Amino acid sequence: MSDAKRIARFEIVSFEQFKSSFDNLNEAEIKKIYDSLKLPKRATKGSAGYDFYAPFKITLKPGETIKVPTGIRVYMEENWVLKLYPRSGLGFKYRLQLNNTVGIIDSDYYYSDNEGHIFAKITNDSNENKVVEIEAGTGFMQGIFVEYGITFDDDASKIRNGGFGSTTKK
Repeated sequence: MSDAKRIARFEIVSFEQFKSSFDNLNEAEIKKIYDSLKLPKRATKGSAGYDFYAPFKITLKPGETIKVPTGIRVYMEENWVLKLYPRSGLGFKYRLQLNNTVGIIDSDYYYSDNEGHIFAKITNDSNENKVVEIEAGTGFMQGIFVEYGITFDDDASKIRNGGFGSTTKK
C-alpha cells in the first residue's frame, strides 16, 4: 500500500446536472452516456495522474475545439488542488491542449451550485494536419493532486458559489 496521503474522492454528478450540459441530444442518448461514465483512475501504482475518460467519442480536426462535460466531481481536503492536463501522449502526438492550459479545481468547487461538475475545453492545436480521435471510455486528460500553502497575511473568507471564474465575479 502506498504511503501517499489519501485526501480525495471522485464521484459522478447527478443525472440532472449532467443532462443540463447538453443541448443537442435527447434524454435517452444522454442517459446512455451517463450510465457509461467511469471514475478517474491511475494506470499504475507509480502514476501521479488520474486519467479522466472521454464520456463520448471525440473527433477534432486541426484547430477545432470542444467543451467536454466529464460527469465527474471531486471531494478533496482543504489545502489541496487538482491540476488538470491533457494526457501526455495526446499532447505529444497531436498538440491536444486544454484551452486554459492547466485546469485548476479548488477544494471548495465541490460545493458549487453545479455540483462541482468538471468540464474540459480541449483544442486540437496540431500544426501537422492531424485529426484527433478519442474513443468513448479512453483517457484524454489527467489530474494530479497538489498540496499548497498560503501567505502569512492571507485573510480569504469568501465562500464559492459557482463554477468557472466564479471567484472573480462581483
